[in-house]
Amino acid sequence: MCTNYVPSRGERLLEHFGVADPGFDWREEVYPGHLAPIIRRSPVDGGPEVVPACFGLIPYWSRDGRNYRHCYNARSETVAEKPSFRNAWRRGQFCLVPADAFFEPDYETGRPVRWRIEPTDGRPMALAGIWDCWRRRPSGDGRPAGPPDAQALDTDWLVSFSLLTVNADTHPLMSRFHAPGDEKRSVALLAIDALTPWLEARPPQAAALVRPPAEDVLSARPAPQPPRRPKAPPAPRPRPKRGPSDPAQ
Repeated sequence: MCTNYVPSRGERLLEHFGVADPGFDWREEVYPGHLAPIIRRSPVDGGPEVVPACFGLIPYWSRDGRNYRHCYNARSETVAEKPSFRNAWRRGQFCLVPADAFFEPDYETGRPVRWRIEPTDGRPMALAGIWDCWRRRPSGDGRPAGPPDAQALDTDWLVSFSLLTVNADTHPLMSRFHAPGDEKRSVALLAIDALTPWLEARPPQAAALVRPPAEDVLSARPAPQPPRRPKAPPAPRPRPKRGPSDPAQ
């Protein structure tokens, strides 16, 4: 599973994908619930457009908008059947997720070590994704429900997305990641000549485009998380001064 990646920045979106900066701030590294740019086919004119979207798909029927916590990856083998994903897949709601790198855990030392995986040529990747649109309903405190990052958006509708994943048991690089005994999975990278076909595809054509990365297009290196700063101990509370009438100690 891919739970963390580095979104491509504004100038790289224009240079490599031909879309303008979407005009919102996003984090250097994105986790489920964070906003990031995706490129989809415009519902208005059919051309490519870049929009802010929540990492972690929230299906249109969600009541509380919390699905993003566990719907950030969609298995390509079952995406057409799972209730959370099948509407987006069957409606052809495909998107490109521009990324400079993504992270996976390596267990070769016996403990999980975060590795950074990125293209060898330095170009941004186009990860295959699906998107859906969910109407944000007021929560108990009167604010719209859904991920906290979405509070920055002045809209009742939230676009969200999931990354498509494929089996990587035999991939020379991607098979190195994830816990021993777990199935090896990889995000699906789209070739440069498959970007427009992916956005315009119907489900049968899209299924043929979802495949593991080519063997020589990615490199990887350890990139452990920086150590967390320990919390400062609480300041000592001053002892109250005792007056003349206080009992002796």
